[in-house]
Amino acid sequence: MADPDIPSPAPILGNRDIVELIAWRHDLHRHPDLSGDEADTASRVAEVLSVTTPDQLVSGLGGHGVAAIYEGAAEGPTIMIRSELDALPIAELGDLPYRSERPGKAHLCGHDGHMAVLAGVARWLGRNRPQKGRAILLFQPAEEDGAGAARVIADARYADLAPDFSLALHNMPGLPLGSAVVRSGMMNCASRGMKIILSGRTAHAASPENGISPVPALTHLAAALTALGTGGSQTRTDYALVTVTHLQAGEPAFGIAPGRAELWATLRTQRDETMAALVARAEAVVKEIADAEGLGCEISYHDVFRHCENAPEAVAILAEALAAEDVPLADTELPMRASEDFGRFGDHAKAAMMLLGSGRDSPALHNPDYDFPDELIGIGARIFIRCLQHHLF
Repeated sequence: MADPDIPSPAPILGNRDIVELIAWRHDLHRHPDLSGDEADTASRVAEVLSVTTPDQLVSGLGGHGVAAIYEGAAEGPTIMIRSELDALPIAELGDLPYRSERPGKAHLCGHDGHMAVLAGVARWLGRNRPQKGRAILLFQPAEEDGAGAARVIADARYADLAPDFSLALHNMPGLPLGSAVVRSGMMNCASRGMKIILSGRTAHAASPENGISPVPALTHLAAALTALGTGGSQTRTDYALVTVTHLQAGEPAFGIAPGRAELWATLRTQRDETMAALVARAEAVVKEIADAEGLGCEISYHDVFRHCENAPEAVAILAEALAAEDVPLADTELPMRASEDFGRFGDHAKAAMMLLGSGRDSPALHNPDYDFPDELIGIGARIFIRCLQHHLF
């Protein structure tokens, strides 16, 4: 625990900082970019970071990722704090004065707020260089499709970052505004998208017997795949959930009996270790039904997320900072069903993510009317700054 008699290097953030960070978040909210297409957002981030004169500013990391590195004079740990760059392919509803100006795209998961939090940390680091070790602020691309963390880690330049600790936050509707949850162990479930293409033969709608329609197989598959779920709570180690997310058969025409169909489903398990078994069962079901109907089938996987697990050593850093900032602690059922690709950073560092409450009555994440609460910008920044103060100063 940090000595309470040792003063902070400087006041954390002033009112002007908060006002400007809020305005910057609103600008990000107006200009959302989708996963893998975050060049504009990355440019806005790099511009804000450059003002804080980091010792290194790395761009194009794993795609459009940006990392700012602030070095201390003495040896010490490297602490990386991670945010996300991307928005969602969902049209925003509501009448916010800063609502999305890009049709069909919106920051409905709060990544604009996460970026503003890290921008606040960057401001403070620009005024207070670490005494030891390094602080790294990573703005990661392509979190929403599960590809970004892996691409950042695969980038040869990531080896030079080599964090000892990786920290992150995610805003969480349903928890009291400004409260926090941080806990060792499982944080997010594993998941992956399964895309199934069924191939038969088209026919005239007046003579469907002359073709091979995938429609009967499609309806059977939707029920059979859903039935692979175990039910119950995701706290069970054998938890499994299959959610059908998209169905399509043939062309939008009345004269053609279809010869092709697609089914998309999301497979979800508590841990990576149990995902392989669920995948095997799902593939066996697909093959059995396709064969019975005389159909060809192709299976591919997309949006692959590993499970996310918090390391006790990294949790301790966050818990110490929460106590220093008198942030009230809340509770929620963990792991979360929703997936997060932050877990991949745990392969290379002690990693932990905390949840920061965005209000009991807040719309849910990915809802078309969700908006990150501006009140969390200062709270989140102060928490991360405390983490750095306690370990790099």
